[in-house]
Formats: sequence, structure tokens, C-alpha cells
Amino acid sequence: MNQGYPKRLFMAALMIICSLCVSRTMLFSAQAIAASEPQASKPVSVAYADGEYSIEVNMTGGSGRASISSPTLLIVEDGYAYARLLWSSIYYDYMLIDGVRYENLTTDGGNSEFVIPITVMDDAMTVIADTTAMGHPVEIEYKLTFYRDTIASKSQIPQEAAKRVLIIALCIIIFGGILNHILKKRNQ
Repeated sequence: MNQGYPKRLFMAALMIICSLCVSRTMLFSAQAIAASEPQASKPVSVAYADGEYSIEVNMTGGSGRASISSPTLLIVEDGYAYARLLWSSIYYDYMLIDGVRYENLTTDGGNSEFVIPITVMDDAMTVIADTTAMGHPVEIEYKLTFYRDTIASKSQIPQEAAKRVLIIALCIIIFGGILNHILKKRNQ
């Protein structure tokens, strides 16, 4: 029998044990990192069909210069409530809710817009919003209160009403153009 065989067997076993120890350490490290990362807060459940609605929201905090549109868009997905917030400013680049970061959805230079989970209704919900309006980023704490008894059709949202007005105006213009064309043909 080869005398180097037990030594090679011992070295192979040692390498396997070391690999298992390193893998186990890496697994525990990954679990510790994952446990330390903030988890997205669970949105409140609502008894509405999935879709879009409006909801009144009140905001306090900050300097009072910025505001959010109210009513705002309420998105119900799988029975859970999310809000699409439209700020009165272009300078908000992210929001934090329970340590989870939500990015500004606006890409065309318009006012900042975010979709966030509504974690509580009829009580103040703390959020942090980062603004660059002061020349450097500043995180500001706000309290948002969403009122469950104000949930209504999304047509209550000012932006939705403006869309309806534009559609009606477009229809009138098109109808007027067609009518004008018909009258001109008739007079010829």
C-alpha cells in the first residue's frame, strides 16, 4: 500500500472540513446581513377590489413649503393599500419608510412622485423625504395620515379631473372640426 495515501486522505478530509466551515460562516454572515437590512413594511389591507381609487391624506412636518396632492391616488393590489404621492416640488429624490428606500418615479423633470405602502390608516405614519432644494441633500421627517373613510373613485383626484376636461375639450374640438367641414361642403 502506498504510504502517501493516508496523508492524501487526511489532507482531502481536512480540505472538505475547511470548505464546510467557510461555507457555513459565509451562510451565517449572509443571514446576518439580510437580517440587518430593513424589510419593507407591510401595507394595510383594505376591503376594496384591486384597482385605483382616491384617498384624502394630510401631511405635517417639514418647513411647510412643500406639500403633497390630496386627495391622492390609492392603489389596491392583492387587497393591500399603496399611495402614489405627488409632491409640489421637483427636488425630492427618495423617501424612506421604516428604513426602506423608495425612489422618485418622475423622469421628465416634473414634480416628484412616489409609490409607497400605506402602513397605517387614520393615524400618523412617519416618513422621511430627502430634498435637494437647499443645495445639498437633507432628509426631512413628515407625518402622513390617510383617512380610510375618504376612499372614493379616482375621479376625485385633481389630475384625473384635469384629464377628463382635456378629453372633453378634445372631443368638442374634433366634433367642431367635423361639423365645420360638413357645413363648408354643403355650402359649396
